[in-house]
Amino acid sequence: MTRQILKASAMVMLLVGLVLASAVASARAQNSRIIAAADVPFSFIVGDKQLPAGKYVVVPTTSGADALLISSRDAQAAAIRLSSGLERGSGQTTSKLVFHRYGQRYFLAEVWGGDRNGRQLMKCKQERAIERELAAMSSKNDLALNTYERVEVLALAR
Repeated sequence: MTRQILKASAMVMLLVGLVLASAVASARAQNSRIIAAADVPFSFIVGDKQLPAGKYVVVPTTSGADALLISSRDAQAAAIRLSSGLERGSGQTTSKLVFHRYGQRYFLAEVWGGDRNGRQLMKCKQERAIERELAAMSSKNDLALNTYERVEVLALAR
């Protein structure tokens, strides 16, 4: 009899634990805040993924926003990338996505919401290789200086 009571108590505790865990996960998903939403007119690279032109939202995947989910609104394309915090000067509150352009390749570099805090995405291997190549070229000629551009796409802060 005591064994059945212990077994029933363990099942109730397990059930309560599962209910609490699912409630926390659900609350966290509902509280995930969109940092920015933008219509990007060109294809771009995030990490090792090429994302097509289109409407995108940027959402933190962790409480500290160390990882960002960049996802198309139709959920057909998505990438996750680690990021670090940025802070801009006073008076600047434009929400935007910042890209580094090398020739015809665009790399998502920064995400800014409507406040003074932004996120800088870690550079991927491909972008770092291009930077090394350009650094080697810049010592030989001025062509390398014309192949890099910072491109900003205005976004809606949410």
